[in-house]
Amino acid sequence: MDMQAFDFVRQLAASHYLVRALHVVADLGVADQLGDRPTASQLASRLDADADALRRVLTLLASRGVFRLDGDHIQHSNASEFLRSDHPASLRSFVRMFGQQIQWQCAGDLQHAVRTGEAVATRAFRGGLWGYFEENPTDGRIFGEAMVAKSAAQIADILAAHDFSPYRSIADIGGGHGHMLRAILARHSAATGLLFDLPAVIDEAKGAGDNSRLSFQSGDFFTTPLPQADAMLLMEVLHDWDDAHCGAILNAARLALGAAGRLLIIEIEMTEGSAPDWPKLLDIVMLTLFAARQRTNAEYARLLQANGFRVERQTSTPGGVTIIEAMVA
Repeated sequence: MDMQAFDFVRQLAASHYLVRALHVVADLGVADQLGDRPTASQLASRLDADADALRRVLTLLASRGVFRLDGDHIQHSNASEFLRSDHPASLRSFVRMFGQQIQWQCAGDLQHAVRTGEAVATRAFRGGLWGYFEENPTDGRIFGEAMVAKSAAQIADILAAHDFSPYRSIADIGGGHGHMLRAILARHSAATGLLFDLPAVIDEAKGAGDNSRLSFQSGDFFTTPLPQADAMLLMEVLHDWDDAHCGAILNAARLALGAAGRLLIIEIEMTEGSAPDWPKLLDIVMLTLFAARQRTNAEYARLLQANGFRVERQTSTPGGVTIIEAMVA
């Protein structure tokens, strides 16, 4: 018997406890308390936790490279540094987001999604993910922080990979708090920007940063005509929707852009083959939350062609984000 394979499957079967341990230490803020290499007892006292249980959780995580144990003392590994709140690329809120109740309930109901192809978030909470955040605003705030932290790393890659200087007006559709759009405007002083999102998001976005040369429009991209602009951004919007809803969004974009406008779709490309990676995990998250999916570049090209666009260029970035530039066909 292949004992290595046997042990791999055995550990994989219980690995939800491993990721739950990661969520717990992120919630507790363990990574922010390691500057003086505390013992588990000292750490537990600071965090109002049980010393024995905390040490056992940290021992599990250290066995996978998250934290290091030096005798009785807890210290950082390269991986655990990203759990610090003050790290420039902090993943603390991102980890906490995946530990929220709705994520666990969706994961627990994955079999329904596999049997039916349906989203399960609406079975867990009325209104799905967004309804959950309305009822749990603290979790909604953590989600927002996670999205900002995630996009911060992507923005630098996008600005390096694509020349935004030809555009005098740029509309960011479903652009959240506008961090991508503000970064573009900061680099290109001749451009103006318009941020389009739901009313509650726009209200928050107005206080999220410098609004120079930035205007705001609230609406729903399924019912509200989209603003006209030289370039329109759809950054990680289409992966939230099935092909039919993506078609409706693209049709609205086509009507707003006209013959000369550019559509820039920015997404994490779905990978092919069996190598383990982030897109394959994210694809299942999209399935359970929205009955949506990650797509390959070829799938996006077919989706665009079916909805009146032609692909001009596809640019991959080091962080795994792809920029697909399209025009009305």
